Amino acid sequence: MSNLLSKASILLTPTATSDGKLHNIKPNTTTGDFTFTRGTVATRVNSSGLIESVASGLPRIDFTGGIGQILLEPASTNTATYSNDFTQGDIFGGSGNPSLSGAVLSANQGTAPDGTNTAQKLLDNNDGSSGSIAINFFSTNITAETDSTISVFAKKNGANVLRINMTGFDSGRAAFFDLVNGTKSGATQSTIEDYGNGWFKCSVTMNTTTDTVGAVLFNVCSDSNQTSITRDGTKSILLWGMQAEEQSFPTSYLPTSGGFVSRNKDEANSSGDTSLINTVEGVLYTETACLADGDNNRAISVASDNTNYASIQYNPTTNRILGRYRNAGSFVAALQFDVTDRTQFSKIAFRYKQDDFALFVNGVKVASSTSGSVLSADTFTSLNFGTSTTANLFEGKAKTVAVFKEFLTDAQLISLTS
Repeated sequence: MSNLLSKASILLTPTATSDGKLHNIKPNTTTGDFTFTRGTVATRVNSSGLIESVASGLPRIDFTGGIGQILLEPASTNTATYSNDFTQGDIFGGSGNPSLSGAVLSANQGTAPDGTNTAQKLLDNNDGSSGSIAINFFSTNITAETDSTISVFAKKNGANVLRINMTGFDSGRAAFFDLVNGTKSGATQSTIEDYGNGWFKCSVTMNTTTDTVGAVLFNVCSDSNQTSITRDGTKSILLWGMQAEEQSFPTSYLPTSGGFVSRNKDEANSSGDTSLINTVEGVLYTETACLADGDNNRAISVASDNTNYASIQYNPTTNRILGRYRNAGSFVAALQFDVTDRTQFSKIAFRYKQDDFALFVNGVKVASSTSGSVLSADTFTSLNFGTSTTANLFEGKAKTVAVFKEFLTDAQLISLTS
């Protein structure tokens, strides 16, 4: 713990959880604990790098990327009815059973991201001709004017590139995923995330207005921008864990085996009290990342309700971070800064005091204001992942959240956020 963090009155890092509770390092009392709710089972990446189930009501400390982080996600449903059987089932609530083009599919061909021998191999059929090697979900129905995301875990195995193609809708949406370098090309609404041991989670998102019936294809490719390749019995990739969601981004894996499976949202609120939070002056600090850019307001705050709070907030504007102080429903300070990518972790501090407000991001003082009235003492009663327990709920990942009851200098906050 750094010297500055030792000054915090409330300090949360990903260390301890229990049923219905997210525990703080400081104070080590029930007063400091967050009340946590999620009414369903969910999954996380554990400290060994494997996907595992987490019981209902238990907060998730996720180790994707190797470092522990508190994971707070929205509710979602996997509509791929057989998430790890690419021979049957449908996606998005309506499609034909999957079919193969120029390919053979074999089960139990390698260690999957959950540590089991359940990876499936998609291999060319060795017919000597050139063409597509694919799993096809034809007659796929998606909801009009709703974001739809298809994702799958993939690993190189004789071929280095996976293509996901959502085609036949208003406009095609396709991306190539390099399973060696962990890069992507093609559709901008696509993601690739390293899950270790050669596995990458790849996704494509689209939104259609008129043409709501099309196809979703998984292609084996020898390189990017090339879907027609010689079928000689050597071109293959490993696949596992398909997911189809009405979301603008992929969420954590929801295994299915014959029907839809849903996960409730994660909520963590009501840490601390007036003895731990200073309404008149103080600092709110976070090291956090969003799950997606530009969706809704996502806040962490010290507050009494949604009209009185000091918050660090992710705004719907692309990559925008806000430092806000709200007094009786009016923003007396609304500082802002645009980062390069808010889905990557940033260290952020918002300082508040009568006529002295400042926002610090990644070692730089990025905005300030010298006017504005603070609330009376003991107005703020809790620390929340939201601007209250019900509004602007945070969805993202958190490595650190801290509350300071005292004014910290520019030099201290530059050091804290560096």
